Amino acid sequence: MGPNSGRANHNEELKTRFTDLAQASTENGDKIVQEQIAAQGKSVDMGGYFHPDTAKVAEAMRPSATLNSFLDQF
Repeated sequence: MGPNSGRANHNEELKTRFTDLAQASTENGDKIVQEQIAAQGKSVDMGGYFHPDTAKVAEAMRPSATLNSFLDQF
């Protein structure tokens, strides 16, 4: 076994993970875009201007439940 064999295995794992994410995103692209479009133009309660609530901001910045499920699995 060469010095890069561990790296090769790691790269294959990354390749598989990114390939699965890319495939799921591509197959659900229209749904993801529609979820993001639906969130536009609505006011959002961020829990404050100078010290916003990070949970509320995170929710507002990730409006696609479909994409979020893929990213959470990643």
